[in-house]
Amino acid sequence: MQAFEDWNLKVKKTFNATSNEVVLTLTEAGKSLGLSKDNMKLYVDKHNLTKVPIARSVHRYLLLKSEIDEIARNG
Repeated sequence: MQAFEDWNLKVKKTFNATSNEVVLTLTEAGKSLGLSKDNMKLYVDKHNLTKVPIARSVHRYLLLKSEIDEIARNG
């Protein structure tokens, strides 16, 4: 039986395989900053972080790992 893979993680995997820029899901980014997914959404909007849109979805997006790493370093 195949293990379940979250849709956002599938999109992230495909994006990272075809791009020079590494991305994170909201959940992953939130964990690295100690925030929940919902709090991370608010943080992204408040700090105008770059949203990498996912095709065919208005509300889903990925975040640039480089921006999250910078925030974590300067935290």
